[in-house]
Amino acid sequence: MEPEYPLPDVSGSVQTPRFNLVITANQPDNAELLPKQASSFSSRERFLAACRCQSVDRPPVWLMRQAGRSLPEYRALKEKHTFLELVRTPELATEVTLQPIRRFGFDAAVLFSDILVVPEAMGQPYHFKEQGGGIEMEFAVSSAEDIHRLDHDHAIERLQYVAEALALIKPALDGKTALLGFAGSPWTLARYMVEGSSSGKQDRAKELFYSEPKLFAALMEKITTVVTAFLKLQITSGAEAIQIFDSNGDILADNAYEAASGRWIREIITALGNQVPVILFSKGVPGRIDALVSTGANVLSIDWATPLAQIRSQLPPHVGVQGNLDPFLLTTTPEIVTSETKRILREMKGWRGHVFNLGHGVPPNAKIECIQALVETVRSFA
Repeated sequence: MEPEYPLPDVSGSVQTPRFNLVITANQPDNAELLPKQASSFSSRERFLAACRCQSVDRPPVWLMRQAGRSLPEYRALKEKHTFLELVRTPELATEVTLQPIRRFGFDAAVLFSDILVVPEAMGQPYHFKEQGGGIEMEFAVSSAEDIHRLDHDHAIERLQYVAEALALIKPALDGKTALLGFAGSPWTLARYMVEGSSSGKQDRAKELFYSEPKLFAALMEKITTVVTAFLKLQITSGAEAIQIFDSNGDILADNAYEAASGRWIREIITALGNQVPVILFSKGVPGRIDALVSTGANVLSIDWATPLAQIRSQLPPHVGVQGNLDPFLLTTTPEIVTSETKRILREMKGWRGHVFNLGHGVPPNAKIECIQALVETVRSFA
């Protein structure tokens, strides 16, 4: 999802092989309470209903980065294929997407990909650093010329492998599990594109925003155009909900958030036209709830630093919340995970529109037994 699996340098044409795929709290007076009812929801129905703040039997559960590095079956594939092959080969991306569904039975399957496929498709390749890890873009966007050379007209043509993967994943889910697509927010993508790497001072995007607003706007307009088209492509290819990752939103001051990030997200969500539910993940939520709600997102995904019920009580009834177990807990014990999962479920009991998730992605050293404990606890909660 987010660029923790950075792609190698993909400048020039890339030929990807084809593979045979075998699909084997206290509540305010106006709180809308869930009716007690027997479970009659499929995973897909439960997830989509919760995203629309409709009544469900229990909160649906899926995890950011549920597909990938924490699973032994993924690591086995990674021994045979590069990350680039896994992302850009539809059959392999499908296999990785389905692995956690087979193992854990999550209510939603999230497309296996990476947010940096968008700048790569715009002509800004990136690769692994040989020293120190992390990623490095082929060039950093730092001038009007750099922005001009970014190709937003043909980017979607280069992202057709995503549509092909979704077309394989959707029938494999057999209508039982929801299919979730995603993209990075324009601000989060711009930060990587302008910085040129995943290390360093990491403030060049802010400098561009404050000191050269016209250049900043030109860059954001291009990114927003591509992200919008990319999400539309995912929807037409089978995605039933979308998550936008505004993972770098927390580095912005609250009074700058709307201009630097919020307005561009709102433009994307407006263009999607309420075709599917949209989840917005952004760090640093408490001081900018109004700005986040104004984007039009159906669900706000909250990091683990803020009590979920506190945020939910400040939202209008039509906006749901997602989260927000501390991902670190998946490295501890099943007993700890069970206890903390129950705590969040108790705090949120009675609220419509709760999608259980982590406050960020599954860590690479997460324990399988801890993930299983989380899922079983949510499933059995009443």
